[in-house]
Amino acid sequence: MLQPKREHPKVKVSLHPRNRHRERYDFKLLINCDPELGKFVKLNPYGDESVDFFDPDAVKALNKALLKHYYDVQYWDIPPGYLCPPIPGRADYIHHIAGLLAGCNRGKIPAGNQIRCLDIGTGANCVYPIIGFKEYGWSFAGSEIDPVARESAQRIITQNPNLTDKIALRLQLNPENIFEGIIEPGEYFDLSVCNPPFHPSLAEAQSGTRRKLANLSSKRVAKPPLNFGGQQNELWCEGGEARFIGDMIRESKRFSRSIMWFSTLVSKESNLNNIYQALRKVVAADVKTIPMGQGNKTSRIVAWTFLSRLEQERWIKERWEPGFEV
Repeated sequence: MLQPKREHPKVKVSLHPRNRHRERYDFKLLINCDPELGKFVKLNPYGDESVDFFDPDAVKALNKALLKHYYDVQYWDIPPGYLCPPIPGRADYIHHIAGLLAGCNRGKIPAGNQIRCLDIGTGANCVYPIIGFKEYGWSFAGSEIDPVARESAQRIITQNPNLTDKIALRLQLNPENIFEGIIEPGEYFDLSVCNPPFHPSLAEAQSGTRRKLANLSSKRVAKPPLNFGGQQNELWCEGGEARFIGDMIRESKRFSRSIMWFSTLVSKESNLNNIYQALRKVVAADVKTIPMGQGNKTSRIVAWTFLSRLEQERWIKERWEPGFEV
């Protein structure tokens, strides 16, 4: 029996204005693009077309269709047990960070492959580079500590010829390092992005997954599917998000002239004070906090630079070709 029809806003105003996913999913359009999605689309109790977000295969099929339709990715897959990220949220990060670069460039978003971005922890899904390239033409280097994840991301790149010379992957051999061993001598990036491991332990990661699934349904899930949660390096590490970002900030000081703007997603608001304190210790020249809203979840990007405004202008003049904007 159908429940009373719910009224949904036509536009998800919490998402960035340039985000392609502000409107509700058009499943007919997506199925037409990728028919495999069709077997997962059903009417929910309210009579709306949807997929079962408890089903990892359904979520992966939705991602495939979104990436194929909106981002020209003809092949996309991830190994069992690896993180299947929400595409709208990943796109929001890219659009917000593009706005940060525009703020250094008289309001013009720089586009083209002369803009180089470093993705810390690309993962098996390679989603940030895919979106950054499609939306702005940026070139990417992606670092990854997990050989299986790197192999998966490389397969995505190889199977999509439009990505092969735009995204390069690098394996981090030392788990204690973030930038060291990835950035080559004399190499420069205009920005770095990162979605750090959120939880401090496997137990907390599993508990977080149960809460997430419980929010999707009134039914409690005693044991969530393993491939709904992701691997250790994707969702948890010793010390969690706070320690990972603190380590990243301290190491970024050594690469203060290699990257113009460093950035990271910060999921827990309670970590912000420690992050700001760490940035004061390394004497960052400027710090930006960019709020992000996705449904009922609130998050933010913290970005920092060691370059003064004059040094940023010199960087742009020397490394960016004029006239590239969207």
